[in-house]
Amino acid sequence: MDIIEKTRELGALIQQDERYLAFVQARKNNEKDDALNELINKLGEIQDEYSEAVQNEDLPENEKEKFDKRFRDVYSVVMQNENMIAYQQAKADVDEMMQYIMQLLSMCVNGADPATCEVPAQGCTGSCATCGGCG
Repeated sequence: MDIIEKTRELGALIQQDERYLAFVQARKNNEKDDALNELINKLGEIQDEYSEAVQNEDLPENEKEKFDKRFRDVYSVVMQNENMIAYQQAKADVDEMMQYIMQLLSMCVNGADPATCEVPAQGCTGSCATCGGCG
């Protein structure tokens, strides 16, 4: 078996993982949530209005602040939506799984024993300088 075939097998296993399945379901729930989609569309409209206003005139600072407040208000409602909360958690779980897999593969590429190497347990410190996972 070659490496591409094994990679495809890993991809199939990932798609069977409960974290991946929860992510797919959460994405579907977001897509079916009309109220959430209206809010997301509203965010896009606010961004478009802001871009147009900035291009067509020298927008006063108080007008920029009004756009920012409108955006933040709608964004806050979006992020409080139960489907969006579930989606964000499911996405974080899949991202964490993928980061672990990538770190494990990286260790193997750097010579670690694939059968015994372990990714050190560490939480995100917020500093990319101390992390080898996202990059």
